[in-house]
Amino acid sequence: MYVEQIMSRNVAKCSEDTRVTHLSGMMHEHCIHHLPVVRGEDTLVGLVSFRDLQRLSPSPATTLSVGEANYLLGKLTASKVMHTQVVTCSPDTLVEDAAYLMRREGVGCLPVTRDGRLVGIVTVEDMLDFFLEITGCTSERTARIAVRLPDRTGELAKLLSSINTAGGYIVTVVSPQHPDRSGMRLAIVRYRADEPQAVDRRLRQLGYELITASLPQPPG
Repeated sequence: MYVEQIMSRNVAKCSEDTRVTHLSGMMHEHCIHHLPVVRGEDTLVGLVSFRDLQRLSPSPATTLSVGEANYLLGKLTASKVMHTQVVTCSPDTLVEDAAYLMRREGVGCLPVTRDGRLVGIVTVEDMLDFFLEITGCTSERTARIAVRLPDRTGELAKLLSSINTAGGYIVTVVSPQHPDRSGMRLAIVRYRADEPQAVDRRLRQLGYELITASLPQPPG
């Protein structure tokens, strides 16, 4: 899956001359923590974060009055506080590559650009939603099992075939290798079935060790 499939396209943004006193209001209004700064036809030139604005708040130790502090803040614009070295990605970046980039660079969002123009934004929340989707956490009426398998060709296919034969419909599969390279791997499968208990029972009869198993929760 690519970033363009999970990014927000209707991006709240500001211009370089937007007053700092307006930026926090925009973030609050749109429930966001980052504002891309654009010039002209959506050319990305910077990024302002909520943390940046917090740093501008007057210290309790300041000798300035509230009126003086607000006056000085009112003269500041986005161009004076924005980050100009912005980590970005393109719409055709793989989601996992974008997540790795965010983790490596320690950023909470990636403005998405095409030829320098802002076309979207992807955030940590978008990544979390994607993770929940691919693991099937939000799928209704699913049973979940975790099984340790020999890390050999065909073992995962054999497990999935056994679930199908026992009456299960595969919803999602996640199967990472163990970092210790112990010769085993973990398969986490979500499936639907009229009788999930019977599916689990059949898997155990076939010799599979179900490390964890959870059945669908009743509606309501």
